[in-house]
Amino acid sequence: MEQLFEVAKQQPEERKAPPHAPTVDRMISDLVGTFRDPIIVMPGGWGDTLPEWIKTQITLERLVENMEMTKGKQPTGTDAEATAYLYTASLTAPMTEQWSRIYLHVAGKTMAKFNKKADLPEDIKVDSLSDYDMQELNRLKVWIYQQRTRARQERERVERRQKKEEMVAKIKAAQPALFDF
Repeated sequence: MEQLFEVAKQQPEERKAPPHAPTVDRMISDLVGTFRDPIIVMPGGWGDTLPEWIKTQITLERLVENMEMTKGKQPTGTDAEATAYLYTASLTAPMTEQWSRIYLHVAGKTMAKFNKKADLPEDIKVDSLSDYDMQELNRLKVWIYQQRTRARQERERVERRQKKEEMVAKIKAAQPALFDF
């Protein structure tokens, strides 16, 4: 009888982890990024008006997000980061009704996490979002995370380039010129 498959001769394939699976290097990079990554804001000059409490909340939520990533959760931006971005966006240009609703929802959640006593007034409080609005919020959070990691990678690339240039200059200065032309 003829065999259809040659199982014994096949080399075992090396399993690759999915792109979002935590590796030690990535976990360390993300942990350092928790404290060093920039806060992504809407361009327009309003980023320096962020209140200190939201900056603190962003760091705390990034730490929680890092712990969840070690358990296999897909990394995204946090509610506080989305609040910061939408805060600056609302100061830069008028928002649609949908994004205003999303902003009020995520800002209310962020305020409640930071200070249990602080709460939005009942007339503007948004307790839940439609499925579509939640998809838009999640899409924003993924985009914020991607922008954060791009900024981190660019900063690391620049630091590596500077170190390399310093080493080349140091070696060049240490080695005497054998031939001067």
